[in-house]
Amino acid sequence: MLKTMATQLSLVMQAEGSTRNLCFLVKFCIALVVLILVYTILFHFIMLHEGREYSWITGLYWAMTTMSTLGYGDITFGSDIGKAFSVVVLVSGMVLLLIMLPFTFIQFFYAPWLDEQNKARVPRTVPDTLKGHVIFTHFDNVAVNLIEKLNQYDTSHVIVIPELSRALELHDRRYKILFGELDDPETYRRLRVEHAAMVVVMNKDIAATNIILTIREVCDTVMIVTNADLADSVDILKLAGSTHVFQFTRLLGKALARRVLGVSMTSNIIGEFGRLRIAEVPAMRTWMQGKTIAETRLREMVGVNVVGIWQEGKFQIPTPTMPISESTVLILAGTREQLIRFDQSILLAAGEKSEEHAVLILGGGRVGQAVGDNLQARNIDYRMVEKRPMPVKKDEHIIHGSAADLDTLLQAGIKTTPSIIITTHDDDLNIYLTIYCRRLRPDAQIISRSSFDRNINTLHRAGANLVMSFSSLVTATVTNLLKPEQTLMLSEGLNVFRVSLSPKLEGKKLTEIRIRENTGCSVVAVKRGEEIDINPNPTVPLRHEDELVLIGSAESEKLYNELYPSQPLAAITDSSLLEHTVEEEIEEEVEQEVAEHVRNFKR
Repeated sequence: MLKTMATQLSLVMQAEGSTRNLCFLVKFCIALVVLILVYTILFHFIMLHEGREYSWITGLYWAMTTMSTLGYGDITFGSDIGKAFSVVVLVSGMVLLLIMLPFTFIQFFYAPWLDEQNKARVPRTVPDTLKGHVIFTHFDNVAVNLIEKLNQYDTSHVIVIPELSRALELHDRRYKILFGELDDPETYRRLRVEHAAMVVVMNKDIAATNIILTIREVCDTVMIVTNADLADSVDILKLAGSTHVFQFTRLLGKALARRVLGVSMTSNIIGEFGRLRIAEVPAMRTWMQGKTIAETRLREMVGVNVVGIWQEGKFQIPTPTMPISESTVLILAGTREQLIRFDQSILLAAGEKSEEHAVLILGGGRVGQAVGDNLQARNIDYRMVEKRPMPVKKDEHIIHGSAADLDTLLQAGIKTTPSIIITTHDDDLNIYLTIYCRRLRPDAQIISRSSFDRNINTLHRAGANLVMSFSSLVTATVTNLLKPEQTLMLSEGLNVFRVSLSPKLEGKKLTEIRIRENTGCSVVAVKRGEEIDINPNPTVPLRHEDELVLIGSAESEKLYNELYPSQPLAAITDSSLLEHTVEEEIEEEVEQEVAEHVRNFKR
């Protein structure tokens, strides 16, 4: 017991400012003792004045019982001066013993002791064996989403928290945290940053610059992924030492703009895996709407394979009899040439181009402006509704007013627009506007932004045809950078992954093992030596050296690995076998060729 008390006292004495606090507490106690002794002496003389005599111990006893308000009443004064003295002792005791002493003890002893206890409970170092971990310098809903994905791949994480109360909260919620200052090089040494796989910096631009420079002071090789709020900050963050700098709000705006009806009416490339291209195409207003997957005969006609379907925000493994509705988004797998042939079939079936009307954008923030810029770059007319005055010259594309006001929407062209894009950062407002716009335009395409993944299904129920999540976009980008040799995350809940052939599958045909039915994953390619067989023949037996490329949800991937365990793949250095680029890079080559076909079709 004495040893424990000594240890706790040592903790208090080591705290910053502990000497000053202890001196103040000691001074207060000395002053209190002196006052009690003065009251004891005065008690003795007043009693002599009344003709009674008590010992000094009795005087101390009376002073203590009166100041503490116990007041046994066994010793009392009979004179007025004695009673007045008793009142003074009683009031001063109430103030000093019942108010000041507890406050002083808590403020200058208990609170520092508790603070040191809490600090001792918060991790300040990571295990010496930790490596391959991901470090977060900012915690928000995007980090929560990313951490959940990292846990699925058994990748460790550490969150740096400079505030003690926040660190304790996250520690109690079972997150792996480290208490330390973000601009202190020692913090990153304790994090073993030189052994980390990645540092994710989602702080504000100015703070992020300081953090990156501090990390580079400790380690020059670790990958740093940074978000830039402002376009001017991109170059500065790169100069500071960030490996990858993204403007995720602009990427989200670009992704929203790509999905607008009339932008190209063709497939949108969302990922590539060597020669394999993964694309998505909304079925709304195409020749595929109203048919089943078998009736489209896409594999026979153009060579692409339908490997997945987004239906109101939910990924489904397709079946031949599955109907294609206006809210269906098809996930296609094929080569660049096969997707171009698919795009040509869409354009040829579209017939004469109908009268163009402006796309309607609700919200003029950074995402909304990014949508407008991308539509303008594609020569698509748009109208943007924004309530706040925007710091730009008068622009015919911008309608000032509330998106909830019918007159404003009519002025913006809601009655004729083919597509409505809702881009505000408030999910509640997005749900409200989705319901409102769906009632005004039952036949229009509605695309909505979601800040939180939990609201995706709600937005679909409200009437949105497509919903894109900011946190899912960040998660997909970071995950693809973290595991480029094995996994390509297309969007939240949808992955393309590569595995070596399980011994259970050697010599068997794809038609025999029924991977799709057993696991929910679809085989989109088989790698044999240096060649990748895209959309392989399901009747060809699998060989020992084959590697499979599959698409499926995170749960499906986990189930496949449980049913068909295989040896881990070695990291790939040959970019011809496997490569991944971010959205801005993977589209350019295909989009140029598709744009040429679109121009030829229009002529």
